[in-house]
Amino acid sequence: MESRNNRYVSGGRYNNYKAPKEDKLEMIFGSRPILEAMLAGKTLEKIFLLRGTKNPTTDEIIAEAKKFDVPVVTVPIEKLNNLTRKNHQGAVAFISPIRYMPLDEIVTSLFEQGKSPLLLILDRITDVRNFGSIARNAECMGVDAIVIPSRGGAQINADAMKTSAGALNLVPVCREPNLKETIEYLKDYGVQIVACTEKTEDNITDYPTDFSGPTAIIMGSEEDGISPEYLKRADVKLRIPLMGQIGSLNVSVATGIILYEAMSQRLRESGKR
Repeated sequence: MESRNNRYVSGGRYNNYKAPKEDKLEMIFGSRPILEAMLAGKTLEKIFLLRGTKNPTTDEIIAEAKKFDVPVVTVPIEKLNNLTRKNHQGAVAFISPIRYMPLDEIVTSLFEQGKSPLLLILDRITDVRNFGSIARNAECMGVDAIVIPSRGGAQINADAMKTSAGALNLVPVCREPNLKETIEYLKDYGVQIVACTEKTEDNITDYPTDFSGPTAIIMGSEEDGISPEYLKRADVKLRIPLMGQIGSLNVSVATGIILYEAMSQRLRESGKR
């Protein structure tokens, strides 16, 4: 595992997931209501099913969830009882407060409009307040879409929405099942992949990176930074130089710094101030 001085650090771990209070995110319980919600077009954030349950309804839930990259977690009865005291019948789901957007349609549309996409890829950002702050940064700095993994990231709940100050209602969020394939897709489309990481000697202030062209910036997990499989696929790796004794930045702060650099270049390129 990476040392504290070699990563952007903040709180939160996916393995320590705690259910939000019921007033923080709308809950559905019961396998039939969950299935009907998906068939009606509701966007679900996550589904919890009782471990060992297998019947036609749960099979259909899993099949529908796979179509839309909704995470399905099989858990013991104690977990479900902790989520709700109501009669859950072995199935609990949370409705997402946002509707996820298809990345390919966004990228295609931006190119068709003659625009240069600026995308933000978040690799396992798990703290909901970090996520909300990052979304706020992204909206202010002109990011066209935020890309997150369908598993291993922060749940978009009321805390995330509040911390984003409304940004999550403005910036499209794309939930992708495989970030490795997503990165390769973007590279094939001519999008430059920039990794913001301490695992490089190239400083953002010194290395001549052009952010004015199609660019996707990867920010890594609070726990261990950007995954090696994504890092090696980056076209450029940049670090943010630090002068203090603390060798790390909160990931939302680091995101704001590199997005500001991208925005500054794009404003200069367009002749705006």
